[in-house]
Amino acid sequence: MRIGLVQMNPKFGETTRNLDLALKLLSSKPADLWVLPELFNTGYQFISKKEAYDLSETVPSGPTTQSLIEIAKTLKTHIVAGLAERLGKKCYNASILVGPSGHIATYRKIHLFYEETRWFTPGDVPFQVNAIHYKSQAGGRRKCNIGMMICFDWIFPESARTLALLGADLICHPSNLVLPHCPQAMITRCLENRVFAATANRIGTESRKKEKLKFIGQSQIVSPRGQVLSRASSHKEAVHVVTIEPKDARTKAINPYNHLLNDRVEQFYK
Repeated sequence: MRIGLVQMNPKFGETTRNLDLALKLLSSKPADLWVLPELFNTGYQFISKKEAYDLSETVPSGPTTQSLIEIAKTLKTHIVAGLAERLGKKCYNASILVGPSGHIATYRKIHLFYEETRWFTPGDVPFQVNAIHYKSQAGGRRKCNIGMMICFDWIFPESARTLALLGADLICHPSNLVLPHCPQAMITRCLENRVFAATANRIGTESRKKEKLKFIGQSQIVSPRGQVLSRASSHKEAVHVVTIEPKDARTKAINPYNHLLNDRVEQFYK
């Protein structure tokens, strides 16, 4: 299965420009699944709840989701993308999964970071895993179990562990990272859960009458064994595609005597 990452530099509020750039980048190479950054179409540094709401869109009827569905149909691919979702009077920092058949799932960020807590409503649905099907390069249709989390979710081990317990083969991780620790921490998340993870981050800076935020780039794909299969630079737009075998994430035995999930002793984890 070919996993693609888009690392880009969105311009705040220029939703059409940002969407067009993302579509251009993900059309440059073939992949079975693409992962785009968090809030890829709006930019990150909002200055009011109204601004976040005005730049948000409904899902799946909004123009960004519909455009991603159309390109997924054209390219016969799947896409995970982070955007601001409008639902009634609420606004969520969300991630969507779409494919040739349309909208598949939405995840709303549970662990909001910094001023996101001022602009967004915390996620109100549990983590979930959805199966997608793709045409294997070896021939035949295959399945990959996709889980989603967003940016700061990485710092809570329960996020990735919950997705692993739900059967995720691959964790898709749209991000706007400013802290330096995540790329290395995701290696541990993959090791402790025996899953693949694809973190799509952005680059560049934003300073909207506030402190300057500098995004660290380094989008990456990590294997269940903790191997960094691909890592982008800290400052350049990039498109990376890596071939993985999703079934490698389904073997949780560490050795003949230890099993990563079955050996958990939950009564002592209080």
